Amino acid sequence: MARTAMSGTGTTTANDPLQTAVWRLRSRACWGDAAALLEPLATSDAAAALQRAALLAERCLYTEQGWAEAEDALRTAEALAQNDEERGAAACERGHLAYAATLLKVRDRADEARAALGRAAALIAPDAPARALLDFRRGLISENLAGSAQAARAAYHRAQAAALTQDDPLLLSFIWRQLGGLALRDGDLAEARHGFAESLRIREELGYLVGTAPALASLADAESEPEASRLRAEAARLFRLLGGVPTWLGAQLEPSAA
Repeated sequence: MARTAMSGTGTTTANDPLQTAVWRLRSRACWGDAAALLEPLATSDAAAALQRAALLAERCLYTEQGWAEAEDALRTAEALAQNDEERGAAACERGHLAYAATLLKVRDRADEARAALGRAAALIAPDAPARALLDFRRGLISENLAGSAQAARAAYHRAQAAALTQDDPLLLSFIWRQLGGLALRDGDLAEARHGFAESLRIREELGYLVGTAPALASLADAESEPEASRLRAEAARLFRLLGGVPTWLGAQLEPSAA
């Protein structure tokens, strides 16, 4: 099952101490602590409120908990949005949270997810930076809710081109993982290995620790033995190190799933 999270470069060119601290906590699965750092700003600043909501939504996706807090944070971000770009970004985040709830079978919110991302598409300009993440998330809905690999692949490629232009390596890592998964489903092991390896490489370079175990497990699915077992063992080590996060990865790492 394919899952993703919000985009981000992992580090900031301005070396903003707050953003650096938020990234370090986020990458180590400490989403609540990262969101707490943003809370003073998030009461009045639309960008901070949206970032806080995105962090809490990512926690839902990785831990399957914290839905109410994420909803509250998202409502705050929606209330603070003042222009089309901010309203579109908030709608994109609402679509993602609804998608996550549907994917993890918390509640079927597929219609809400589609409607929110459609609203985001109407508000976000085609050449706006936020379009890359929106296209990617629309691809996820096409792949995992609509079952259309063709539409998903097209959306991922649009997102990939934009993410390359914007230099958003973390989003690229998610895109590569999804493309690898589509290739694996098609039986193209070479292309699958390439996608999964690129995703893993980027996450390791960024220090996105919480996303490294899923990347290792995905690459293992496209490798032969003994490399597959080595990759799963490393994924299991990181999974235990982070206290069993992402929660849904455990079943993939069981010996019977290898």
